[in-house]
Amino acid sequence: MAALCWPSDTELNEMREKVSEMANVNKEKVRVVVSPYRICPLGAHIDHQGGTVLAMTINKGILLGFTPSGSDEIVIRSGQFQGEVKFRVDEIQQANKTPKAKYDDSAKNSPERKENWGRYARGAVYALQSRGHNISKGIIGYIRGSEGLDSSGLSSSAAVGVAYLLALEHANNLVISPTENIEYDRLIENEYLGLKNGIMDQSAILLSSHGCLMCMNCKTKEYKLIHRPKEQVYKESGQPKAAKMLLALSGLKQALTSNPGYNMRVAECKEAARILLEASGANESTHILSNVAPEVYEAHKCKLEPNLAKRAEHYFSENMRVMKGVEAWETGSLKDFGILISASGRSSIQNYECGSEPLIQLYEILLKAPGVMGARFSGAGFRGCCIALVEEHLATEAASFVKAEYLKAQPELASQITRDTAVLVCDSGDCARVI
Repeated sequence: MAALCWPSDTELNEMREKVSEMANVNKEKVRVVVSPYRICPLGAHIDHQGGTVLAMTINKGILLGFTPSGSDEIVIRSGQFQGEVKFRVDEIQQANKTPKAKYDDSAKNSPERKENWGRYARGAVYALQSRGHNISKGIIGYIRGSEGLDSSGLSSSAAVGVAYLLALEHANNLVISPTENIEYDRLIENEYLGLKNGIMDQSAILLSSHGCLMCMNCKTKEYKLIHRPKEQVYKESGQPKAAKMLLALSGLKQALTSNPGYNMRVAECKEAARILLEASGANESTHILSNVAPEVYEAHKCKLEPNLAKRAEHYFSENMRVMKGVEAWETGSLKDFGILISASGRSSIQNYECGSEPLIQLYEILLKAPGVMGARFSGAGFRGCCIALVEEHLATEAASFVKAEYLKAQPELASQITRDTAVLVCDSGDCARVI
């Protein structure tokens, strides 16, 4: 099965050898957390309004090799950052009292983060202890992410948080459900680190299954896995029977946006919801767009000033694209699914008004690549990468096309990307787990 190519036996063995040397134990005593990155083909920027999103993991992500430390001490080394993180599990972890936006680089990409990359390990201890779990045993561990995908817009931070949670739970013999760990990773991000984001990232990482889409209603937290049909359907429909995901990196590591950008969009969505709800007489409802019925939106959208009208149009059109996307995936209509992904990308640019020039150029290049059925930003398009759904037999040709064209459009940024990781061909992955 293609998804099982990550992690490879070589990668797992490397992690075990690193931890074996650090802890002076046999490799057989080392466990490895596999915590995949996630993509969101449909459902862009509607999770904070209680919308429905579609996500899946890919066969790239975070690996955390670990073994119980035999004491209350945690010792972590990293493949990406210098130094060693060391602390005791009984130390009191102080939550960050200053909320930061999801795309605020001072929260995720600053020198402070590089010097203090162990905050996610501390955050995992904070989350578990704040919910009453007895964490008495530490771990000795080595963590690293897939090569070249730092700050790529694939929710590496959520994958790191989940990895530390699973390792600490395993070391302390705690049996924690995926839905509980979704909440615990939210505590790491929202309370401990002060990042203002939702639960879609960690939900995808913890609930996904190879070959499926994870469909989550962000208001009710209900979810289901959407399977693709058997091969016979493709033979009868003429649709491509196999597809891959392309990850096209922009070379942008820091977001080309100011801190208020993300928070302002959220506020505009809430203000649009307030106006629409009051116009319909639903004054008591929480001001989020998922509380506005589509017919109410159609009847009263004329009352919204231009910016608010754009935000509301993005929400309602994106929510509809998600519903159509579920049907397309279930019936094997991959071309239709791709068209919806591209429409989502256009709405993110035109109605939600996010994205930077390099990412928009990359999006447009992907749409012209051979075999690409649909493309959009991964995230807000201020940094990181774009994703695309591509016919399997044309994936390598498409990757070469995108590399060449992006080099022409953005030579300086493209030159900063390792050639081998500039455009990656990926498959869907599985959920986070301990091996």
